[in-house]
Amino acid sequence: MSLSKSLKRKVEVENRSFNEEWTDKYAFIMPSFSKAKPVCLICNEMVAVPKEYNLRRHHLTKHATFSESYPEKSEARRIKMSTLKAGYARATGIITLTSTEQESATSASLQAVWVLTKNNKAFATSEVFKECMVAVLEELATDKSMDRIVASVKQVPLSASTTARRVHVLAEDVQRLVLDEVKKAEHISVAIDESTDTTDISQLSVFVRYFDGKDFKEELLALIPLEGNTTGEIIFEKVEELFKKHGLLLQKVNLIVTDGAPAMVDKNRGMVSRFKNVAPKTNALHCLIHQSVLCAKLSGDLKDVMDKTMKIINFIRGNSSTQHRLFRKFVLESDATHDDLLLHNDVRWLSKGKALERFIELRDQVVEFVKQSKSKGAADYLCIMQDKTYMSNVAFLADIFSHLNALNLQLQGKEKSVVNLVEKLDAFRRKLDLFNTDLISGKLLHFNTLKTVGESNVTRNMKQFMTQLRENFSTRFDDFAITRDVLEFVRDPFSISLVGELSANAKKLLQLDEAAIQIQLIDMQASSEMQAALRVVGGLLAYKLSSPTLRGWYQGKCNFSH
Repeated sequence: MSLSKSLKRKVEVENRSFNEEWTDKYAFIMPSFSKAKPVCLICNEMVAVPKEYNLRRHHLTKHATFSESYPEKSEARRIKMSTLKAGYARATGIITLTSTEQESATSASLQAVWVLTKNNKAFATSEVFKECMVAVLEELATDKSMDRIVASVKQVPLSASTTARRVHVLAEDVQRLVLDEVKKAEHISVAIDESTDTTDISQLSVFVRYFDGKDFKEELLALIPLEGNTTGEIIFEKVEELFKKHGLLLQKVNLIVTDGAPAMVDKNRGMVSRFKNVAPKTNALHCLIHQSVLCAKLSGDLKDVMDKTMKIINFIRGNSSTQHRLFRKFVLESDATHDDLLLHNDVRWLSKGKALERFIELRDQVVEFVKQSKSKGAADYLCIMQDKTYMSNVAFLADIFSHLNALNLQLQGKEKSVVNLVEKLDAFRRKLDLFNTDLISGKLLHFNTLKTVGESNVTRNMKQFMTQLRENFSTRFDDFAITRDVLEFVRDPFSISLVGELSANAKKLLQLDEAAIQIQLIDMQASSEMQAALRVVGGLLAYKLSSPTLRGWYQGKCNFSH
């Protein structure tokens, strides 16, 4: 019994073929698509198995009078069969055309949603986008040939709910592509940051940087909501769950970059320490840009100056909507360069410098408006702004935060290795020495606002702040200490002497085999192909194309900049 079951025939493996003679005999046709079944041209029914017996039985049972009306091999039979075939072709052609048009409409919908999403447009905007397309096409249509295109655009599904589904599909596809590349990478770096959104839900963003064999890429790996506590244990569990879900290995992570919060970097209970328990070879860094912002944290009298400035701005902009409108009207009538003050938000790193700069530019309008204001507290704010020492301090802060904002922008962006950023930091440290000397001497070549608005009034608080700022920039970035010979090697690997301390410093920096570095450095410097690559595309890319040990070196230390 079991033998008979195991030897049971399967129709799909018998490779039965359709005989074209059966079309004239039994009025059946075999469609051209895969896994098709014979279709009766008279009633459009299908027969499961293409056997002559099955087709003949169907024909004689359901269409017994057909052969009487149209005898075989007669002219009437030939004409009738031609008519049936033509009817079947038209019917299937309409279905195919409809299917193709629907596919085209869906594809067009995905393309439109992709553009809207890249430009951060709301889902409801998609319908407006569609109306714009139709209006433009109808206006440009000069003949009826455009009617079909306009009709096709009108059929493109772009409702808010459809757009939401399309975004979900696109996001899944992009994430799949990123995950495929990440799985193939030898090493990866991750940047993890937790921030609270407008609905008071903490969002954990996980960015990944990896080498895909040709270039370094930085992508958003996941955005994970944290609806409860945000302890180091919970954050690590979410990251570990993410890696397990997508089949990624924690051991492939060679560098973690965080914002330096206690939940991230606590020695015993932080996320990084828990990560290192699983992947001991993982290195950790505090976000370089975040550290540069912390270096300029205000305290004492200058913090009081900043707080007073923000109170004056909030008095005008936040006290009442009426007062804000009156101020904007007053500024517009005064022909000022700008029409409003800017608010400051600690989360927006550049906003402090921009808010101070705008406050200085509109200082005359602010003073006149406060003079005319009858609101409570206006007199106190007027006294503050008429204090020359206060205005000098504000002018100084506007200047120094303008320099800090310039550094911040230089550190931001993709396609930057830690080498690029260390060089920018090193340059800024030297600029701080220059700024300090300039401030003490009273020349104020780099403090133009202080020189003009602050009447060159250099206070003790300014000097103390510059001293503290220089100390912070000298001590905060020990994690990013890279020796000069390593930096020069990355820029131009053929200019480094083999007698120097390059290999020893690399070993100390990354725990690599010093002997292997020396041998591979000789091989690389002797390679004419590498030298040609360096001349064509520059040191960094040529460095990436180097031998496995040196490529691992570059991936290890230069993987994530911030």
